[in-house]
Amino acid sequence: MSNYKPKLITLVGPTASGKTNLALKLAYQFNGEIISADSRTIYQEMNIGTAKPTMEQRLKVPHYLIDIIAPDQEFTVAEFKKEALKCIDRIIKRYRIPFLVGGTGLYISSIIDNLEIPRVPPDEKLRLQLEEKINKHGLDYLWKKLVKLDPEAADFVQKQNPRRIIRALEVCLKTKKPFSKLRKKGKPLFNCLRLGIKISKNNLSENINRRINEMIKSGLVEETKNLIKKYSSPSPCLNTIGYREIVSYLKNEINFEQAVELIKKNTHQYARRQITWFKRDKQIHWIKNQKEAEKLIRNFLHIEN
Repeated sequence: MSNYKPKLITLVGPTASGKTNLALKLAYQFNGEIISADSRTIYQEMNIGTAKPTMEQRLKVPHYLIDIIAPDQEFTVAEFKKEALKCIDRIIKRYRIPFLVGGTGLYISSIIDNLEIPRVPPDEKLRLQLEEKINKHGLDYLWKKLVKLDPEAADFVQKQNPRRIIRALEVCLKTKKPFSKLRKKGKPLFNCLRLGIKISKNNLSENINRRINEMIKSGLVEETKNLIKKYSSPSPCLNTIGYREIVSYLKNEINFEQAVELIKKNTHQYARRQITWFKRDKQIHWIKNQKEAEKLIRNFLHIEN
């Protein structure tokens, strides 16, 4: 009995691949509840630019780790792991199936690989120094500094995300070790079925462009204006794709059409990085549709047709 591990289902894939809708159908069908593994939907007040599940969807199937912190707060992978494990534990105790769903590879890995994440407290003085370097030399300067110290960081730290670059550099400089080497896999905590959404390049590209057009129509510019009024520009929320480009437009650094095209370009690049990350996990079953997912889940849960 000591080898028993609770069951966990993960559903991953690039942004705009249809994870939210598929997860909702599967969790509803198999008595499940959803833990979001998305580094942006954790933020309150960021609704349009993060494509959160609707309130109607969240009422149909319980969702966790959405709208849990203010846009100017930090939220580390270690904190995600701690909170996600609490949610999974509660779901299992109610005899329901936890579904871990999202596109943030490091969040997913922290749970399924039981990553031992270095607990390095923030150093505000160092962070200010690094921010000054960005202002003086540009973000690319700091990115190259990080990759020189830790080449593997290029695989999981977003090149255009100053917050992630600063945090990775902070850990490297404080511990004198590469950030990537400090994340070790522990013993698995769960018996995990890993599902990934397989989608053609053309369909994914169309989905991304359509989603961004809908975000603009739904009021992304207005949402960004409201965030700027409440939170300062270096806030984590305003440094992410979708918001960052609109901030540049509102500062008259680029025109509106350029901002929209830049959001699309950066989102396509982000989706490619997500696919590269998840393809390294050879345990993922890549599914084309709901029917394939249902069959795998039935076998995993030992449910007769």
